[in-house]
Amino acid sequence: MNKMLIVDDAPSWRRYHQDCIQQLYKDKYTITTAASASEANDLLYAESEDPFDIILTDMQMESDYLPLYAGEWLIEQIQNFEAYKNSRIIIISAAMNIKFIAEKYNVEYIRKADCRSIESYRIVGG
Repeated sequence: MNKMLIVDDAPSWRRYHQDCIQQLYKDKYTITTAASASEANDLLYAESEDPFDIILTDMQMESDYLPLYAGEWLIEQIQNFEAYKNSRIIIISAAMNIKFIAEKYNVEYIRKADCRSIESYRIVGG
């Protein structure tokens, strides 16, 4: 079974993302959630022996990482962590510059505005 980490500071968004993934992909993913970039970073280290296959992250969370968004900081941590070199990173954010950020880090993205449709989560399984 594949492992997924969902990172978002809003509990309602974490539940929503998790529900959509479970509805689309049934039991394909074991899902873990984190409420901040720092919590997610701790989980990445804790799970490094059996790394997450997919990490979905929000951008705008805690402000500790300015001038970067917290999600950008997290992406940098993931991309510099050898255990996660084969993991997919997908940004799910309302940030206006999400496309630019995704291109900068060579990751995928879904705009939060598009998440109203469960179909937007189909890229996760692909």
